[in-house]
Amino acid sequence: MQVTSAEFLKSAFKEDDWPRDVKPEIAFLGRSNVGKSSLMNSLLGVRGLARTSSTPGRTQALNFFLINNAFRFVDLPGYGYARAPRAVKAQWSAAAEEYLAKREPLVLSIHVVDSRHEPSKQDLQLHEWLLHHHRPHLIVATKSDKLSNNELRKNIDRIAHALEADQVVIFSATEKRGRDKVWSAIEKSLKN
Repeated sequence: MQVTSAEFLKSAFKEDDWPRDVKPEIAFLGRSNVGKSSLMNSLLGVRGLARTSSTPGRTQALNFFLINNAFRFVDLPGYGYARAPRAVKAQWSAAAEEYLAKREPLVLSIHVVDSRHEPSKQDLQLHEWLLHHHRPHLIVATKSDKLSNNELRKNIDRIAHALEADQVVIFSATEKRGRDKVWSAIEKSLKN
């Protein structure tokens, strides 16, 4: 897909703040510091549109981005370790779950996992939730450039087995590996 425009729309902490117009949305979800924002920036070919940080927990709200004036990317707060009070992290979790459960324009959830690590308990819970609620989703394993081909193959097999997934897209933001496969899944979801 050719990206002609990509702009930050708004941050939303509650449902009242979500965009009201009905455009299809693609949500990016996963652990803190797994590379969701880097994945989005790489897909869009825009450096720094979605804020990246080496500190877990920087994304604290649902961040909406308008793409080609036709659809939106939604960057959800990460789960797991983050430098934030427990009550604040609980609010992020509640906001993300409310969005996933209620959002009508959501056409695809991109479940981002780190190719260097086995899926966490929260990754497994998210995957089960998406399956249980019949939410279309794609599993993308980021940071693949940080592993040898042999390590990567073993880790992807482990991830696929743990998540009982037929497909795990191997992705590297620096090498743009897997970019076409992710866009293909997004384009397909936008046509449905």
